[in-house]
Amino acid sequence: MNLPRPCIDPELLVPLAELPPMPPLGPEVIEQLRHFPQPSIDSHLEGRAVERREVTVPANDGTPIPLTVLSPINRAAGAPCVYWIHGGGMMWGDRFSNIDVPLEWLDRFGAVVITVDYRLAPEATGTTLVDDCYQGLLWVAENAVDLCIDPARIVVAGASAGGGLAAGVTLMARDRNTPTIAAQLLSCPMLDHRNDSTSSRQFSGLDGVWTREMNEFGWRSVLGEHTDQNVSPYVSPALADDLSGLPTTYIDAGTAEVFRDEDVSYATRIWAAGGQAELHLWAGGFHGFSALFPEVRVSAAARRAQSDWLARVLDPSPDLKE
Repeated sequence: MNLPRPCIDPELLVPLAELPPMPPLGPEVIEQLRHFPQPSIDSHLEGRAVERREVTVPANDGTPIPLTVLSPINRAAGAPCVYWIHGGGMMWGDRFSNIDVPLEWLDRFGAVVITVDYRLAPEATGTTLVDDCYQGLLWVAENAVDLCIDPARIVVAGASAGGGLAAGVTLMARDRNTPTIAAQLLSCPMLDHRNDSTSSRQFSGLDGVWTREMNEFGWRSVLGEHTDQNVSPYVSPALADDLSGLPTTYIDAGTAEVFRDEDVSYATRIWAAGGQAELHLWAGGFHGFSALFPEVRVSAAARRAQSDWLARVLDPSPDLKE
């Protein structure tokens, strides 16, 4: 028996109906999604005064991890930095997926945007994905001066699977006492492999952008041989016993998506540990709505709220002169 569930925002229903139906996830579908055409990075950079630099960073096992550094050409020393981790269920996507989101922050704040290509499941499993992201972040912090970055204003950000990896990277940095992270922005993050919340069960057995069944397949692909007894909290951050000592955090989600309740729980536990978290739940939003359809009013509001929060984080003492 299906549980009652929140309705999708009427303005989102029209473009949502035009999306092709998602077939059940499997190896062939994952391969198709990995080759699904998306706007090129050059199209995103056209008309922007941006300098692009490609680097590789060795992973723990020596595998080269690609990073792209996107810097305002006229940047001053001490610019803020957004370290962007892409989504895609931890199974597809690349460092340019949804790059339009952090590029808005480059435009508004003069931020240096650095985006990472971590290895994907099911070929990579366990902590490999989050370790790749962490090694990239270490490189950013170690090269802050060369990158004209203020090491005290590095924000780790990601959406969906990238939001979950951002949370894992932030836990890793806290536990290892390096590098310093000023804030984490987790947009509709994928945080809990247990997949047993009310919202997960509400969005089961139906077509959608991301359903409980898709989520189960994604986590099974990431965990590989790992069992519930040895899943790392860096992979599934909801397992972390202690959420104290985290940087200021932004979390958002839609009311009509699988991740709603685990995201609310994560924010609640940060507050319970004495931390600072800002939580936004967007009525009628399905998973990834603001990335897919930014022109819809609720999407525009969600993206504006992220940018306004970043403005407060990056400039905590604004000029109050009239």
